[in-house]
Amino acid sequence: MGKLALAAKVTHVPSMYLSELPGPRQGFRKAAIDGHIEISRRCRELGVDTIVVFDTHWLVNANYHINCGPHFKGLYTSNELPHFISNMEYAFPGNPLLGKILAESCNRFGVETMAHDATTLAPEYGTLVPMRYMNADQHFKVISVSSLCTSHFLHDSARLGWAMRKAVEEHYDGTVAFLASGSLSHRFAQNGQAPEFATRIWSPFLEQLDERVIDMWQNAEWPAFCGMLPEYAAKGHGEGFMHDTAMLLGALGWSEYDAQVEVLTPYFAASGTGQINAVFPVTPQTGTSIPAAQASNPAAVATSSRL
Repeated sequence: MGKLALAAKVTHVPSMYLSELPGPRQGFRKAAIDGHIEISRRCRELGVDTIVVFDTHWLVNANYHINCGPHFKGLYTSNELPHFISNMEYAFPGNPLLGKILAESCNRFGVETMAHDATTLAPEYGTLVPMRYMNADQHFKVISVSSLCTSHFLHDSARLGWAMRKAVEEHYDGTVAFLASGSLSHRFAQNGQAPEFATRIWSPFLEQLDERVIDMWQNAEWPAFCGMLPEYAAKGHGEGFMHDTAMLLGALGWSEYDAQVEVLTPYFAASGTGQINAVFPVTPQTGTSIPAAQASNPAAVATSSRL
């Protein structure tokens, strides 16, 4: 029935919006913006009707949640960085039908998920920033998925991605893109030092770690990467504990995924954090089964390299 046509890991740094405005940072993030524009172009070429964003700025403490209201419009000011994003306009259609289909599939696979289609809940900037550059003309419908998950196993986030891919392919009549919206290492510069770290990673360790991970992605070292993801998320200060990345890889087949990633916007620093725009080619899911939703040994779940 439906099709997952494009999958990507994308940046949403607020300095992208700041770089639009007159001042010393104007044009500062052109490469990142150009990467978003290219992803939008590819989505249009592939006939994508809905973009599903795994948003690491949507914090949740229980369950997984899908914001699938019929339409979103407003002015957004970041509570974290109001001097970077202030009164940013946004508007785009939602997709309540697909949101409900996604939630139903996740629940069938044992991942408790709720779809919110009649809600005043507004998207976070992990969704709003990419849509500013990918969807200014409101061409795509948009769904946001909570991916700053404080009490969740990465294993379950991978299962959620798997279930959402199944939902699209088996129960939706349309074409979809999945975006993991979040950074690599996410150790912000210490207060007062952000300007001097505008183009620097916080530490040499984190920079080397991120660069090795990108090498693994480009070389399709997926069993090794999936095996190290929980520790990378912790020691690498992964944004949203890297649940967005687990969701994306779950949709692609987890450690059985075998494609090489294409980097659109090369690795760059933003206030100490490591950022990238990269496309993960969509290949057929090769796995035939997934394990039970829960495990008696939480450590085993957290470090499992397979779905």
